[in-house]
Amino acid sequence: MRITGFRALTTVQDWGRPIGDANGVHAGGVVPMPLVVVETDEGVTGVGLGSHVQAETVFAALEGEDPRGVSALYDRMLRRTFKAGHAGAVFGTIGAFDTALWDIKAQLAGEPLWRLLGGRDRRVPAYASGLDIALGDEELAELYRTYAGHGLRAAKLKGGLDIDRDRRRLGLVRDVLAETGGGRPGLMLDVNENWTRKQAVRHVAELERTLDLTWIEEPVRRWDVDGHATVGRGVRASVATGENLTGLEQHRPLIAAGAVDVVQTAAGWGVTHFLRVAALAHAHDLPISPIGTTPIGLVHAATAVPNHLVAELQDLHPPVGITLDHELGDGAFILADTPGLGIHLDEAAIAAAGHRLPDPAAGGTHIRPDRAGYHLLPASGNGHLPGLVSEKQG
Repeated sequence: MRITGFRALTTVQDWGRPIGDANGVHAGGVVPMPLVVVETDEGVTGVGLGSHVQAETVFAALEGEDPRGVSALYDRMLRRTFKAGHAGAVFGTIGAFDTALWDIKAQLAGEPLWRLLGGRDRRVPAYASGLDIALGDEELAELYRTYAGHGLRAAKLKGGLDIDRDRRRLGLVRDVLAETGGGRPGLMLDVNENWTRKQAVRHVAELERTLDLTWIEEPVRRWDVDGHATVGRGVRASVATGENLTGLEQHRPLIAAGAVDVVQTAAGWGVTHFLRVAALAHAHDLPISPIGTTPIGLVHAATAVPNHLVAELQDLHPPVGITLDHELGDGAFILADTPGLGIHLDEAAIAAAGHRLPDPAAGGTHIRPDRAGYHLLPASGNGHLPGLVSEKQG
């Protein structure tokens, strides 16, 4: 069998409401979802969700190769891009191709990827993550009641701009989850690199006067090893980070310095990257946690690593034109027995969604505010974050 070609497609994730974080808001709730389809000379295809920036350059490392040699082909893709570097969107392209190859390999073996990788339990624990910074209190409560209806007992909120607002919202979600499931739920706060070290310690320490946080996520810039270590020493909560790190070489300094407590990887970076980061984290007795809007490849891989903690569950609906063969229940992804990843595409629906792609110049979470980390006063409701509900409205 040989790899003969690929198709680069882009669909949309329609949340049906505003979504965002401390950096910005997608007011329309529609975001692009790129993917690649890898083709073979025997008609078997694989799907990988992720970037296709410089896809032709990366694909040159795969064309004519046997798709079953996934790990070696992953390194071949890295070598193809080493001069210019593989960080950023190009790493996402490598990850998308890598995930598609794993999909093919598992299909050829006649097994779901989770079983091919050595997983034993098809149930993968999850936490709710609503990208919810733009929601008022009533909308927030209703959203997390919906998550709780699927058995989810832990939630990660977006925040970091206003201590009082974060305290109120975290307490509200805590109460919603407790009402539905009983006991003490897990609470996490994600600030998406929006603080300085001192801001992080002060903000979290104030929240911890009345709340028990499982982790604080990306409190400072992703590469700031000393900063993450400083935050970790100054608060009770664990420090989680890693979703924006592209390669073992970026994870290694944080782990070696003891600056991270929960190691994260993004779904867009691919299955092989996840497995390698998980092994590095396990060697340091650290847990691993997948991140992503549709993290299906990493959810399969999570079943096969000993240090998986919990996987992020964002939108309860897949992107337009994509069907996934798994269920949500009992607070977990419940994987199916479909060979491969269990991803099915309706390419006509994906093509029809093209007119819904947002304007690349529009604001959103992908644009870092020019005053990020330098707010003297609380930023919410003051026009710093388009679409954010103000305290008076909350």
